[in-house]
Amino acid sequence: MDRMVTKTMAELYLQQGHLEEAYEIYRALAEKDPFDPEIQERVKELKEKLHPSPPPKFSHPLSMEERIRYLEKWLANIRKRRGS
Repeated sequence: MDRMVTKTMAELYLQQGHLEEAYEIYRALAEKDPFDPEIQERVKELKEKLHPSPPPKFSHPLSMEERIRYLEKWLANIRKRRGS
């Protein structure tokens, strides 16, 4: 990343809905300061938003609410990628 990166810049991208840009900035910040818990948490949150993990395999079916939450994450990710 060539430009200067700061938490403030990343937060501005988040406020504007530019998750990928914010994620890249936080990743760069995490490389510079791997022991900052706030930065590590943001990287984790944004990674999950951008690339939701599949639901865990349970021996019992997911509840309707859990299925809805999971599908809403997928839909938000699709909309973000399409620019809606």
